Amino acid sequence: MPLHPEAIKETGPARMEITGHAPMGQLSMLLRHPLFRPLAALALLLAVDFFLVPGFFRLEWKDGHLYGSLIDIVNRAAPLMLTALGMTLVIATRGIDISVGAVVAISGTVAALLIGGTMQIHNGVPEYVSRIPMGWAILAALGAAILCGVWNGFLVATLGLQPIIATLILMVGGRGLAQLLTDGQIITVYYKPFFYLGSGYLFGLPFSLFISIGVFLVVTMLMRKTALGLFIQAVGINPVASRLAGIRTAALIFFVYMFCSACAGVAGLMISSNIKSADANNAGLLMELDAILAVTLGGTSLGGGKFSLVGSVIGALIIQALTYTIYSMGVPPEVNMVVKAVVVFAVCLSQSKEFRHLMPRLFGGASKVRFKSRLKARMPGEKK
Repeated sequence: MPLHPEAIKETGPARMEITGHAPMGQLSMLLRHPLFRPLAALALLLAVDFFLVPGFFRLEWKDGHLYGSLIDIVNRAAPLMLTALGMTLVIATRGIDISVGAVVAISGTVAALLIGGTMQIHNGVPEYVSRIPMGWAILAALGAAILCGVWNGFLVATLGLQPIIATLILMVGGRGLAQLLTDGQIITVYYKPFFYLGSGYLFGLPFSLFISIGVFLVVTMLMRKTALGLFIQAVGINPVASRLAGIRTAALIFFVYMFCSACAGVAGLMISSNIKSADANNAGLLMELDAILAVTLGGTSLGGGKFSLVGSVIGALIIQALTYTIYSMGVPPEVNMVVKAVVVFAVCLSQSKEFRHLMPRLFGGASKVRFKSRLKARMPGEKK
């Protein structure tokens, strides 16, 4: 097929250059967009669920709110969204926090112990009341979570410990502390207003979703409207140069670990509210791995630097949709861990520079590139 005259530019007697059309350029930009792959993965999972689960996209209005598989996925993904947001800032500074699961357990335990539920007779009707005002209990739980972040920040920023070692201490000790507070038992909460955090609805949608969206908007505004986002990215790229440039790297690292623990504390309140109890043995178990996976799926590099809050939220939705898909297929729950391990392996390979350089050699890409360069340099009238 002959080329359009405007698509050919004469660049000299020995070569021609074919210019790309605008639609192809836009498509190329779309494919290279950082959010394209996570969005495509999420769309693929939802498409699989559409064929596996009858009425997957069906939404029903019942008891004053929406019911449906999509609502269930979003509701269960809300705590992971919060922990992923906090983990994003930590990873952006070349750090890691594997203690968020223990912080989730501590936060839920403190709230459950302080709220509990004592039965009283009011106007002849028995009802449960909180041991202390629920607002104070929530503040105490969040305060305990932030103290955990201060501890991690002190070990990493002040003492100079490796982040994975510093947070490993709290991962083990924090879980043990939560079990000591509950004496290894499940603490049941009877105070109904507390249930609204994790299982309540606002405008027909899960209230936990509004909490996650609110935190996301606040963090996004801080990252874009202030220099905080630029400082975090600079520390992740080169902490030494950032310190020499006047950035208070220690204070910044303190902040990101405190924020990460605060997000985990809110997630712990959601989980405790949703299950109406505090289970120090299982609450937040392995949640740190899901948070790290959500961050990497969203496009944030484990090497620090550039980060994507939107990508982390999408990554959390991908993980929950993946879990829902596995359960819908009727396979044992243990398979979920194997699938996540495969996903982690694939993500790590995709972020490896050595692997990306090796791929063209494995599939003959180098020879194709040389062939194209020779063909392009050849004159139009040159004999083969």
